[in-house]
Amino acid sequence: MAEDIQDIDTIIEAFELIDDWEERYRYVIELGKALPPFPEEARTEANKVRGCVSQVWLETTFASEPDGPHLHLKGDSDALIVRGLVAILLALYSGQSARGILETDAEATLATLGLREHLTPQRSNGLTAMVARIRRDAEAALAAA
Repeated sequence: MAEDIQDIDTIIEAFELIDDWEERYRYVIELGKALPPFPEEARTEANKVRGCVSQVWLETTFASEPDGPHLHLKGDSDALIVRGLVAILLALYSGQSARGILETDAEATLATLGLREHLTPQRSNGLTAMVARIRRDAEAALAAA
């Protein structure tokens, strides 16, 4: 996982310490700002996430490990809040095994953060589309292994 991306446990702890949703939104935006720069050449149609109102790109690379393929993710968005949501998903998934990704209950983690209740329906749908895309990539990695 990239050094600039916080781990999911740190993000969950921060959410628990921040009571005010305006402050949580600021934190999500800061997470997005801390993402490593996304390569311009990776802003392709193949990396674009369908189902998002904002522009969202996810680039997935695979590494063979003894326990199966691991996915390494990079992402970006043209919207600040959505870029922060990308950062949360990268913290949750990047560097994990494909099998581990498919076993991870993203909805439970997102529920812990309380995100769904505080996102617009469009952003919530976009978040669902990003999770589905990562899961499809994990399934493809397992099928190819």
